[in-house]
Amino acid sequence: MAPYGAYRDNQAWVITMRQLSGLHHVTAIADDPQRNVDFYLHTLGLRLVKQTVNFDAPDVYHLYYGDEAGSPGTILTFFPWPGAPRGRRGAGQVTTTSFSVPEGALGWWKRHLERLGVRVGEVRTRSGEDALSLYDPDGLAVELVARPGTDPRPPWERGPIPAEHAIRGLHSVTLTETGYEKTAELLTGRLGFRLAEEGGDRFRFALADGSPSTMVDVICSPEAPQGLVAAGTVHHVAWRTPDDSQQVSWREDLVDAGLNVTPIIDRQYFHSIYFREPGGVLFEIATDPPGFAIDEPLMELGRRLRLPPWLEPRREEIERHLPPLKVPDPYEEIERAGGEASG
Repeated sequence: MAPYGAYRDNQAWVITMRQLSGLHHVTAIADDPQRNVDFYLHTLGLRLVKQTVNFDAPDVYHLYYGDEAGSPGTILTFFPWPGAPRGRRGAGQVTTTSFSVPEGALGWWKRHLERLGVRVGEVRTRSGEDALSLYDPDGLAVELVARPGTDPRPPWERGPIPAEHAIRGLHSVTLTETGYEKTAELLTGRLGFRLAEEGGDRFRFALADGSPSTMVDVICSPEAPQGLVAAGTVHHVAWRTPDDSQQVSWREDLVDAGLNVTPIIDRQYFHSIYFREPGGVLFEIATDPPGFAIDEPLMELGRRLRLPPWLEPRREEIERHLPPLKVPDPYEEIERAGGEASG
């Protein structure tokens, strides 16, 4: 794919340079919202950067976790449906969401997680990186990956995890497919990825220099059962584009490629388009701006329920249907918890 795109503006063609920047966010399904907050905030040390609702089903929370500001490339989000059935990992899904941690941190993480009773595997080496697998309370598969060198992204300094061990952001996602050729063709032929490594049934694709948050692994597993999206599984994965003009160009190009792409949708904190890649995984392309500080200051992110303007008139009704959620002040209670976690 050429790094150029085009779109119409007032009957004139506008030419743009176009390149995905990497992962924007991953969105998964959970069951109990309070249990979800307790795990991702206290156990993994991510900041709850936005407490809002699923705009398409506003009786359900949409919880966003990330670094201190919720920077694109650090974000994991959840739709927690109380009582949701357990999903099934399988073909046509993101089956692992991986986070980047500092080199040498996995021993600390393994001890920390085992002490808290988290289901955790052994540290293993793959693609020159050490990885530790774990499962959240709903069974979502998560990895902590420590690669040689330094991930320059800063940790959440005031979080409950000591900064020298803390998560830096997303590392990669793993897709499981019954076949990989058409997915690979889309990644390399349309989305700007390159094949960075292959071994056995695993293929790694990367953008630019292949730094953390720019990679996707594809596992070819013809015998895998079809995945079922419910609690403990990923709903979709979003890729970054820097602005609205490039997103318009992406949509034009993907429609021309024969993909069924949604209109551009206002998600308040970014603008999105959605489409399914050939293996069935739901992809999103999301803009970097406007970001999570558009409706509350940085110090207050995630503390209170925020609604977009078109849902604000229904606030009383929406709050009645949502279960209560206790979120500690990230600059007080969490900081105290961090002292305990570092011991």
